[in-house]
Amino acid sequence: MSSRALRRLKGKQRGQEDIDIGDLRLNCEHGKNVDLEEEEKDGEVSPPVTQSSRKANKSKTQKNISNIYELIGEADNDTDKTPTDEEAAVTTRKLEESRVSDGLQKQPCPLETQAGKSDCSGKANKKKKKKKRKKTPAGDAQEESGAGDDIDSLLETIEKTNGLSHQSEESGAPGHRPVLYVEHRNLNPETELKRYFGARAVLGDQRPRQRQRQFHRSTWMTTPKDTWPRFSRPGITMNLLESANGLQFFAFEHSRDYQQVQFKFFDAVESMDPNNIVVLLQLNPYHIDSLLQLSDVCRIQEDQETARDLIERALYSFECAFHPVFSLTSGTSRLDYCRPENRAFYLAVYKHMMFLEKRGCPRTALEYCKLILSLDPDNDPLCMLLLIDFLCLRCREYAFLIRLYEEWEAHRNLSQLPNFAYSVALACYHLSQQEETTPEESQHVKLRSDRLLQDALIMFPGVLMPLLDLCTVQPDAAVSSHAFFGPRCRLGLPPALSELEGLYVGRCHSVWKEAGVMLWMEGNVQEVLRRVDAKDPIVEDCQNKRKQRYQSAPRNIHRHVLLSEIKEATSTLPLDVTTHPVMSYDPLPPLDSVVSYNRPERQNARASNESTLSLLFRSILPSFNLQGGQRPEDGLEVARAGRELNQEVNRLMVAMRDMLANIQFQEPQREDNPDRDEEEWD
Repeated sequence: MSSRALRRLKGKQRGQEDIDIGDLRLNCEHGKNVDLEEEEKDGEVSPPVTQSSRKANKSKTQKNISNIYELIGEADNDTDKTPTDEEAAVTTRKLEESRVSDGLQKQPCPLETQAGKSDCSGKANKKKKKKKRKKTPAGDAQEESGAGDDIDSLLETIEKTNGLSHQSEESGAPGHRPVLYVEHRNLNPETELKRYFGARAVLGDQRPRQRQRQFHRSTWMTTPKDTWPRFSRPGITMNLLESANGLQFFAFEHSRDYQQVQFKFFDAVESMDPNNIVVLLQLNPYHIDSLLQLSDVCRIQEDQETARDLIERALYSFECAFHPVFSLTSGTSRLDYCRPENRAFYLAVYKHMMFLEKRGCPRTALEYCKLILSLDPDNDPLCMLLLIDFLCLRCREYAFLIRLYEEWEAHRNLSQLPNFAYSVALACYHLSQQEETTPEESQHVKLRSDRLLQDALIMFPGVLMPLLDLCTVQPDAAVSSHAFFGPRCRLGLPPALSELEGLYVGRCHSVWKEAGVMLWMEGNVQEVLRRVDAKDPIVEDCQNKRKQRYQSAPRNIHRHVLLSEIKEATSTLPLDVTTHPVMSYDPLPPLDSVVSYNRPERQNARASNESTLSLLFRSILPSFNLQGGQRPEDGLEVARAGRELNQEVNRLMVAMRDMLANIQFQEPQREDNPDRDEEEWD
């Protein structure tokens, strides 16, 4: 009888004892054929085992085995190799088949008591779970944990499963996504900063703080800070107005309490004292317009950190009020800029985008630019098409800029904007210089960039000289003295075109400062001069287009110029814009605004036409009326008492005039000092 059979007989006598890993290894295999095969593998037949040798084997087995699957799959292997889940599953299946063949499935091994089975299966399941967690990517684990943390992630999951985003099945691939597709991860500036500096430099001292941080609602656009006031519903809600043609139209609404705060904010703005806005924010820390206005005040005072923090707080307040169906990424959610409640959200996102661009996160700023454009792509109230090309060049998203130009050129006529005419040509040039581009493709894209740049120079020649001036490049004498590019070309320029060209030059001159770009520009300028001297018919055609178009810029372009604060463009604004006061919390509101509630008329409005003395007496005696006329709301007795009071006040004023007229100032007595020199003060 083999040693395994002897151990099995002994195990039957110890069936009620606690089993361990060594016993499981020796007793989970059955059949005489299995014993013979293992003895052949060992190369020898085990001699009769004594009690001491059995204990030694057990301790040796426990030292070498750290995985439960080693007991089944590699019983006699002395190596430390850990099998995979697939190998363990195959081995388990073979063991079950052998048990069925031997009739042991219905009659379990004596060592496999109920406690032993639960212990064995529990350890195996724990090992499987650990291995699966190790194999799961970190991003998937974060998504699974985030989906169950708060209701926002659950709502987003429901939105994706229900198809409310109206994306096709192929929208997951980058090539099939809509041109204004917004990615959630790119809305976080830390994603871009990690790419530049690494996660350790960005999140080095934030991880321990996040564990001790108070609970905040999970948001995409901003991360709530511990220094912020405790959030409470400020009174802003978002409602779904209608759904048509796969689009959802939303609108923010103000509660009655929020409307009262809004009226107080108007009074604080009219007082021209920022301290009044500060006091209002202390009582209402998440009032949107107060946050926007105070942010501009801090930015003017060069307190950029506080200004950015106030804008982030406003965005957090907006995002907490989002409708469950409102989506930032689908591109199907619409907000009408004609509603004053919606305009604050546009401005908050725009200011946040500009802070990100100045902070050195152009890729994140581009994502917010696409978000603003997707809220109303037809009207484009903030004219994001004048900015999106610059952000694409800053973050080197050349393919996206070319794709946007190709898809929107047919219905938006983007080539008639100076920024697209020049920036698309520059994007094609950069694509031709990339290393991964094949020589044939590079040559083809290079020829296209030359053609686009020449068309831009012929259509908008007034851009060249100011652009070279800001790039500190001295042009050739043949170029500066030529009538086509000289100072005379800007004399008869339409005002709207001057505004667009000044905006582009002041914003995008930094992307043209590379030496290779300037050499490419120089060669195309020489070719344009040759075509002008050769009387190319395209030159005359473009000249006629400049005279007929660009007579007056729409209101959204003026609004964009005011928000950009670029001096090359603001100096060209028409008088009807510059002569009217512009409020930073609502610059150039639309003429067809949809007002949901009106501001009540202020009391004592006619007091502003009275003199300062009248206002003084009215503050002391509210019933005082200098004109002595009867008020329509007063009775006869009140009117008689008012006239008597006016007479008394008039007598008092006459007495005060007499007193002031009779006041005489006496000169101090001079002391006679004969020794004083009379000319010492001369």
